[in-house]
Amino acid sequence: MSSLKLVVIQDRFQVGALEANAARIVRLSVDARAQGADLVLFPELALTGYPPEDLLHRPGFIRRCQAQLDCLLAALPDIDVVFGMPLAADDTGQRLFNAAVWVRGGKLHAVYHKQSLPNYSVFDEKRYFVEGNAPVTVDLKGVRVGLAICEDVWQAPVVRGMAAAGAELLLVLNASPYHVNKYDERLATLRARSRETGMAIVYGNLVGGQDELVFDGQSLAVDAGGELVVAGPAFEPAQIALDYAAGRIECEQDAAPEPLSEVGMIYSALVTGVRDFVHGNGFKGVVIGLSGGVDSALTLAIAVDALGAENVQAVMMPSRYTADISLLDAEAEARTLGVQYDVVEIEPLFESFLQQLAPLFKDAAADVTEENLQARCRGVLLMAISNKTGRMVLTTGNKSEMAVGYATLYGDMCGGFAPLKDVCKTRVYELCRYRNSLSPVIPERVLTRPPSAELREDQVDQDSLPDYDTLDAILALSVEQDVPFDDIVARGFDAETVAKVLAMVQRNEYKRRQSAPGIRITCRAFGRDRRYPITSGYRRPASSQGD
Repeated sequence: MSSLKLVVIQDRFQVGALEANAARIVRLSVDARAQGADLVLFPELALTGYPPEDLLHRPGFIRRCQAQLDCLLAALPDIDVVFGMPLAADDTGQRLFNAAVWVRGGKLHAVYHKQSLPNYSVFDEKRYFVEGNAPVTVDLKGVRVGLAICEDVWQAPVVRGMAAAGAELLLVLNASPYHVNKYDERLATLRARSRETGMAIVYGNLVGGQDELVFDGQSLAVDAGGELVVAGPAFEPAQIALDYAAGRIECEQDAAPEPLSEVGMIYSALVTGVRDFVHGNGFKGVVIGLSGGVDSALTLAIAVDALGAENVQAVMMPSRYTADISLLDAEAEARTLGVQYDVVEIEPLFESFLQQLAPLFKDAAADVTEENLQARCRGVLLMAISNKTGRMVLTTGNKSEMAVGYATLYGDMCGGFAPLKDVCKTRVYELCRYRNSLSPVIPERVLTRPPSAELREDQVDQDSLPDYDTLDAILALSVEQDVPFDDIVARGFDAETVAKVLAMVQRNEYKRRQSAPGIRITCRAFGRDRRYPITSGYRRPASSQGD
């Protein structure tokens, strides 16, 4: 009976770090050979990292990719190695394939070109690549092995083509980003493809954060009957050793780690995204404006879990409207988590602004202008601390606020990264309670008192917004699912409230375009995932009329 041993590499490969990525491919291949592996499988575009975006338009970048391939051919050990990289589709080098290369004995043994190029959601591969059009199979120790890349496995005809070409084992290289429920979607797809074709499937995925995207790993292996054999850990590097023979896959390690809950997965995604963004951009740590509210409390906990308390600074910047309990709760959070904690009063700055502007404003009544001035005082202070210390400012706004513009440009929106940008307010509370279940770091009072920006006397968020349960439900339907106005109302929501929310979302596109990047955890995040014009004559009609 023909059999083979393979090792799936679930690891992080940073975008653009060609030399470091190539060195990692060599080192991990050597490790796999030491485990007795016949073949080692790396993720999609492991050489370049994913997604390399417009680096692929730079001829010098493509030449360096080819140079690293030449180095890998010379340096890889005597073992079959499969990894992803861009390859020129013609002599000009201006057209590229998203390729899986199979290296054997110091030579390029086989090359597969990705056939299904995703061009939706966060993906725009047709901007960079041309489609392949043929299956590729390779014989290894009497086993006919097929290759596929990520989106290919979601397309039944492509997978059937591999089986028709004689493959009994399908290796899938992936750079599949996380969002809620993505693991279940992947597993269901692999099971369906396996049962349709009779092939065993090994699915190796990338891990780590890359700007707005977070890759969760959770590499998978299903046997020829579609039964799950093993799932890799979530958000952690892993080397998964598998034995294959006659449609059956066996794993030398436990079948799967204890799965995280949905909220646990989200929290891990946020920690991973913050850690890799801050480290990947060379910052020494982060600074956070700590208000005593729930959003900044959660952001602080995520930052500490991602970077360590010694690399996090919290700054409380009280104004005349800051409640005493906010001061107490902010200090308690900082002390519990062991971060540097500073208090900087903004009252002198705020008063100076008011005096300087008084001749211009004359007898105009106070309004949101004065509220925003306080937020902008805080933004200036945080950016000054960032400049002086080399720490990145993390913003603390959530998806609900970003959707309806409940944030101040050049104020609380100042910063380099927004961990909660795709986390709605109701989920913020869920995440806080989850984090407190691990160890109590957020005072219970923060979770029970009415949320407030504290920019005027007795202010609470619900003065300006619907209650967050209602707001988040409407936003999920409209922003994440594109459900029309009439259909949202038909689900029991007040028409006037829905109209108000949708108008606020549309009106504040200009703010979101200027916001810091943040971690995507849903199927539709603001940023590269949802691209609407800022200037637009289109308005949602009172009745959807197909909207």
